[in-house]
Amino acid sequence: MISAPPREQLVTRLRAAATRIRRNALTMGEVQGQGYIGQALGVADILAVFYARGDGELRLRPEDPGWDGRDRFLLSVGHYAIALYAALAEAGTIPLQELETYGSDDSRLPMSGMASYTPGMEISGGSLGHGLGVACGMGLALRYRGNPARVFNLLSDGELDEGSTWEAALACAHHELGNVTAIVDVNGLQADGPTPGVLRTEPVTEKWRAFGWHAVRVDGNDIAALLDGLDEIRAHTGGPSVLICDTRIGCGVPFLETREKAHFMPVAEHEWQAARDQLEGATQ
Repeated sequence: MISAPPREQLVTRLRAAATRIRRNALTMGEVQGQGYIGQALGVADILAVFYARGDGELRLRPEDPGWDGRDRFLLSVGHYAIALYAALAEAGTIPLQELETYGSDDSRLPMSGMASYTPGMEISGGSLGHGLGVACGMGLALRYRGNPARVFNLLSDGELDEGSTWEAALACAHHELGNVTAIVDVNGLQADGPTPGVLRTEPVTEKWRAFGWHAVRVDGNDIAALLDGLDEIRAHTGGPSVLICDTRIGCGVPFLETREKAHFMPVAEHEWQAARDQLEGATQ
């Protein structure tokens, strides 16, 4: 039998990791009966590409999340924490069984990301628009110290409504921070409704380029496309880059992909197992 090419094997492994991240996010959501589960399902492929154990884009040591040589992954959309916890469990930074404490009293896994609580959580999130500014400062500091670590900032399309995001984008480009990469989750939805109706941000790619960034747009639910996009970004050395990812809220669970009021998605008690069943059926 002819074996699959290495790239094809990698895509297969990362798809399996994305499925585990989705499954673990559903488990956490069921613990609390709520959560930003739609976003977690939507960004699972992105997080798998970065955090899959042994295959991820990030340079890290799961047993030593404070290692100085690590790549920094900043979650400025703090309400996506449920997704990042699932990814940190996939990487081995958080014990899998600890996910069952999500959102509980004295848990290290609060519903909104907090750096002081969670290993591997680089910054606290909540109010949007701060992540890219922190990434800019980290990128400058790492360069001054001669540290080759990279800084990645996952932000949402709704976060592009914040003026501070664009101020930080200008600063990153001005300082030619080739060690900074922004990842924009474009799911088209925010708390007040569809993103185009709240504040139109398109054409997103052209705007980032106008701010001096190397911009690549991909299907954020396509592992192969994500890998190709990151390959292109890695080859760019002249300044900051942005990976713009079009994703589907609830991706992997068809009945959640079409749910209304999906920003903070209501999921009934009996639906959690149905969601897991659909997820497993889609990956078989």
